[in-house]
Amino acid sequence: MATGILKVQGDKIVGNDGKPVILRGAGLGGWMNMENFITGYPGHESQHRAAMLKVLGKEKYDFFFDKWLEYFFTDKDAEFFASKGLNCLRLPFNYRHLEDDMNPRVLKEEGFKHLDQVVDICARHNIYTILDMHTVPGGQNGDWHSDNPTNYAAFWDYKDHQDRTIWLWEQIAARYKDNPWVAGYNPINEPCDPEHWRLPAFYDRIEPAIRKVDPNHILWLDGNTFAMEWKFFDKALPNTVYALHDYSMMGFPKGEAYIGSEAQKQKLESQFLRKSEVMYRLGTPIWNGEFGPVYANPKLDADHEEVNKSRYGVLDAQLSVYDRYACHWSIWLYKDIGVQGMVHTDPNSKWMKTIAPFLKRNRELQLSAWGRYPSKQVEDVINPLVEWIDKAAPTSKDQYPTPWATERQITRLVNQIWLSGCLGDEFAELFRGMSREDLEECARSFHFDRCVQREGLNEALEKHSDVPDLTIEWQRPPNKWVGQLEGQRLESD
Repeated sequence: MATGILKVQGDKIVGNDGKPVILRGAGLGGWMNMENFITGYPGHESQHRAAMLKVLGKEKYDFFFDKWLEYFFTDKDAEFFASKGLNCLRLPFNYRHLEDDMNPRVLKEEGFKHLDQVVDICARHNIYTILDMHTVPGGQNGDWHSDNPTNYAAFWDYKDHQDRTIWLWEQIAARYKDNPWVAGYNPINEPCDPEHWRLPAFYDRIEPAIRKVDPNHILWLDGNTFAMEWKFFDKALPNTVYALHDYSMMGFPKGEAYIGSEAQKQKLESQFLRKSEVMYRLGTPIWNGEFGPVYANPKLDADHEEVNKSRYGVLDAQLSVYDRYACHWSIWLYKDIGVQGMVHTDPNSKWMKTIAPFLKRNRELQLSAWGRYPSKQVEDVINPLVEWIDKAAPTSKDQYPTPWATERQITRLVNQIWLSGCLGDEFAELFRGMSREDLEECARSFHFDRCVQREGLNEALEKHSDVPDLTIEWQRPPNKWVGQLEGQRLESD
């Protein structure tokens, strides 16, 4: 384990003793940035909180969410996490915890309560943390995980959104500048700038602003288009690691089944190397900030054992690639309600029993994009609409973001924005009349002691948590792979 604040030295990350460190861990998604497939609510965090506030009232609302945030990650979680050989937890958070849109540039000190707590818990267990602003003012992309209830990423068109983000990072950096267990700052998650050049221009602005407050911590900077595209990235900023995200459709219901063929392994490797080419070109470390399959549900999928065996195979193959190239990684995800996490809520817990009726509706109406189940009632409506749009406007399938064909655009607009927004109150009504004891029991459903471990996933992570000898030169990508996929549609769910 390194000592002191980590820093970038060439293409490696080192401690103040100069010894290389490789970071491998997971993201604490769904915690301080709630996501629908992680918690079961159909829409976006701000909508979820607003609906719950109407039903519970302010006192019970504050009590419930405080307990929920507390139980989501405790010393028990950190102990388990470290036992798998993992040493870094990425902490996604919503800027709304720290600043109010109607009271901008006024820091909400109370918003740091749980962030500080988890940073301290991780430090006690020798786990580094990377602070990740998953949601920024205006929305950096049009998706649910940026708490954006529109399809418009306003962040790129309004300088004040960008200025507020820089201001908030200055406050965060001032708070954590002396903390050696904070591995650094991930200022913006999965940006989607249709013009591409504005992202590196924003990084050129935020880097010196943060450095003025905190000259020592590493910046972890995502590529464009969900951390998959690198246009206009022509220089490496100092003490900076660039981040790709490497999801494979072979790990999702709509992708081909992974059978371990050489062609599939080659595809996984070439996909990773295309995304990491900029890191080799700029001579920086490589960080894969998100990846990982979703998993079949034993109660819903008769072939769940076969499907999950295939998904674990995809995961193992990807991790083998990352081992070969000494890639730092943070799998998505640590905890959820049973879709993707290393641990998940027990189906018999109070939270899961309470929301069970709505989860069925969620699946049938495809309100959550991640790992969505086939639904004839949705597809009978959406597919003809998509065919009509593609015929009437053939350029529809080529609109930005790059990986989204027309079907993805339409289900986002219809199912995951409009329909989910209409049904948010229906979800919250499931909690009406609950006592404080009931609400605490719901929150406690996410405590590690009440959760179930996904053994196949955790075994794979533990197997690959041992890192290669970092005193030797890392493997470089064969020229035949680099740039091989340029010009093809990016792969992403």
